[in-house]
Amino acid sequence: MQHFIGREKEQKRLDVVKNSHKSEFVAIYGRRRVGKTMLIRRVFGDSFAFQVTAIANVTKQQQLLNFATALRKYDSKAGSLPIPDTWFTAFQQLTSYLDGLTDRKKIIFFDELPWFDNQKSDFIQSLEHFWNSWASAREDIVLIVCGSAASWMINELINHRGGLHNRVTEKLQVEPFKLREAEKLLLLKNPNIDRYQVLQLYMAMGGIPFYLEAVQGDQSATQNIERICFASDGLLRTEFDNLYKALFKNSERYIAVVRAIAAKAQGLTRAELIDMAKLPDSGTSTKLLDELEKSGFIRKYLPFQRQKRESLYQLVDFYTLFYLKFIEKSDPVDENTWLNLIDHPTQRAWSGYAFEQICLYHVQQIKKALGIAGVLTQTSGWRSKRKQDGAQIDLVIDRRDHVINLCEMKFSISPFSISKAYADELMHKIGVFREETKTHKALHLTMITSKGLNKNSWSGALVQNDLDAAVLFEE
Repeated sequence: MQHFIGREKEQKRLDVVKNSHKSEFVAIYGRRRVGKTMLIRRVFGDSFAFQVTAIANVTKQQQLLNFATALRKYDSKAGSLPIPDTWFTAFQQLTSYLDGLTDRKKIIFFDELPWFDNQKSDFIQSLEHFWNSWASAREDIVLIVCGSAASWMINELINHRGGLHNRVTEKLQVEPFKLREAEKLLLLKNPNIDRYQVLQLYMAMGGIPFYLEAVQGDQSATQNIERICFASDGLLRTEFDNLYKALFKNSERYIAVVRAIAAKAQGLTRAELIDMAKLPDSGTSTKLLDELEKSGFIRKYLPFQRQKRESLYQLVDFYTLFYLKFIEKSDPVDENTWLNLIDHPTQRAWSGYAFEQICLYHVQQIKKALGIAGVLTQTSGWRSKRKQDGAQIDLVIDRRDHVINLCEMKFSISPFSISKAYADELMHKIGVFREETKTHKALHLTMITSKGLNKNSWSGALVQNDLDAAVLFEE
């Protein structure tokens, strides 16, 4: 089997399911290309009594033919059966086949489950009947369903209000790799890769294993990004449309939202977003934002000391951001697109924002490095209400021990130096934060940098905590 990185906690949970003494209904979801199927095959191998993968954007009849074809691979008698014309009939055929097996455990795997649920397909009702009337009463069934459309998996299955309510016995979200796992994968390709290059690759592709697998060990991070993202036949050159179309119906509306959010790094309120993306101010827009959030493309967060209506939406999918900033605007005929952008102001601005997002995705590692892993905290961002001469802090760690860490993240190719101008900016930020929040807690300026912080008089006077990117690679 192909090398397998990480997912230790997820494997342990699935091992418990595999050895359970009762029937189990397992729902696994996560972003497309994140490695859900690979995880399932890692734990269960090829021990499936039945396995079928749905097909995107086909009719109910085509899905049923796909199901019947899969069943015939496992059941020699299925060849004499008619192609089912309803999902109820399909599940009856599956039940008859499984009844004839003598295996102690019967592992059933439905991959990309949401694609089976065409409009008026009766699929979810038939699945419900299969589980409630037959499988749940036994002790030898493990039903695994998997899907990339996280919102469908959560709303239509896990939180189902009908007969499947509370029927899922184990739910598991497979998240993108953290830096630690990404580094392990990349070290298999190039044992000499350094963490600066890992950061560069992560900022462009995120922690998506399928994307990182495309990296070639004999090329630098810059060369790999050039080949994978900008070459005419590059894996990620055309991934964007395929990604959103595979996950969302009417994908153009979802793309309009991520485009709007990508245009404003600090994030948009719901009202601002609806205006920029030209969405209706209704429940359908709320549902759309919820689906993007559950699928891992955007995050909703409440700025420090703000009301719920002032929540901000921010783009957190690294590939989406990179595509909209660079790939989409590039010409596949041009060579060295990425190489020519090195040290360009646009590239510097993007790398700074992407590094901030990496830090936000690794808050637990930052807390551990600060020695406050066990301290009750609330993390958020903050931006001043002033329209002029205001300030913004991207990561605020509000601690129960009466300290607030104000985190500044800086990405650079060499150790970062605080200049007098930047020191003045930092003092202004701290002052405005203290004035507007009226907090009496101690404020600790925390610098998180890619290559460490140069010690000088400004850093000595202002910085309480100095962390470099190495802490982000910890467990």
